[in-house]
Amino acid sequence: MRVAFAGSAEFSLPSLRALANSAHQVELVITAPDRLGSRGRPAPRPVRELASELGLPVIQPARLARDDLVAAPAGKAQVLAVCAYGQLVPRSVLDLFSKGAVGVHPSLLPRHRGASPIQAAILAGDTETGVTIYQMDERLDAGPVLAQQRLPLLPSLTATELSEELAARGGSLLVSVLDELEAGASEPSPQADADATYSAKVGRRDGELDWSLPALEIERRLRALHPWPGVSLPVGGERVKLIAGRAVPPPDGSAVLEPGSILEGSADFVLVGTSAGSFQVELVQPPGGRVMAPAAYLRGRRSSAGEAPQ
Repeated sequence: MRVAFAGSAEFSLPSLRALANSAHQVELVITAPDRLGSRGRPAPRPVRELASELGLPVIQPARLARDDLVAAPAGKAQVLAVCAYGQLVPRSVLDLFSKGAVGVHPSLLPRHRGASPIQAAILAGDTETGVTIYQMDERLDAGPVLAQQRLPLLPSLTATELSEELAARGGSLLVSVLDELEAGASEPSPQADADATYSAKVGRRDGELDWSLPALEIERRLRALHPWPGVSLPVGGERVKLIAGRAVPPPDGSAVLEPGSILEGSADFVLVGTSAGSFQVELVQPPGGRVMAPAAYLRGRRSSAGEAPQ
């Protein structure tokens, strides 16, 4: 079929590549406008750059509207494929496509609709996740399901690792669904709206933690908020970025550490008390500093202060 593709985030790249390598014809790529990133530098433009590499026409409307597509090559497209585009597609645009519009979503819908489904699955402690291809309507991630692929959510996976896995699976599943649409063999299944959960957009403050949280919650946030915004916690009298660590059960017969109290276990880690269990801190990064073992960081703090920090 002739396809228009809408995507903006890096997550959408495997889907665009899979379409470009399939029997379907990508008529147009729609992505977000270029913008400035930190310190006034241009932000990454992954979808635009890949489209250029593949020789595909691109448009970058600030807010997608019917007129943007009527005058573009997408006027010939039969179906719209959307993956991590970053905005709702209005009904006036959806109605342009004779075969409708399909979305790629990195969760098992209706669970974790919304902006941050990968992070939400880790934070919730889900043991299973997956990718869903669904028939889009004007609602947020609420249209009928066309296909799903499930996978275990291992307790060691970070959001980065999980995103890479789901993105690859999403691209392959998207092509399979388009094959079925072309053959008239797709069987949409309505979502159970009563079972829906929603994931809010992740912000910088989500990573600003303290030791009053349970150790398992800190571990999940460390995994879910990697690489951005990351997790920071007070250690040695100042707030540092936590790079690596894990929740650990207390050793047999040992005293329970008070939240925020530190037990230096070895040169490689320290234990910090939380509201439930202890957290083994393995790597930290002080403000403006390099990544280091926490024991080395604490020694440096003592040396500069002339005494152990409180």
